[in-house]
Amino acid sequence: SDPEPKQSQTARPGLTAQDLLPVKRDFAFVAAASMPADKFVRAARGASKDLITDVSVFDVFTGSSLGEGQRSIALEVTLQPANKTLTDEDIDEVSKAVVAAVTKATGATLRG
Repeated sequence: SDPEPKQSQTARPGLTAQDLLPVKRDFAFVAAASMPADKFVRAARGASKDLITDVSVFDVFTGSSLGEGQRSIALEVTLQPANKTLTDEDIDEVSKAVVAAVTKATGATLRG
């Protein structure tokens, strides 16, 4: 006798990472123009290995407004929650960690 047709395809298991929407945050740092962009990316990625799934440089800007030998590097950081939707506090915490990690690694300052 055939078993009942499985209905598990329609039953939703607990939340998986794919169900939780990623959160994107942008940061702009000012640092010495000689500081390689990948150093920013690596530092930002390391700030929260659990949550940060992607870091990309989306803008590099040099201009007299920044000061001699300085440039601005803008990063987009993607947070992918694993088991719960991130609260504003969670996002703030990771944001602070990103800023701290990048400024420590590169000597940059957060651009206001």
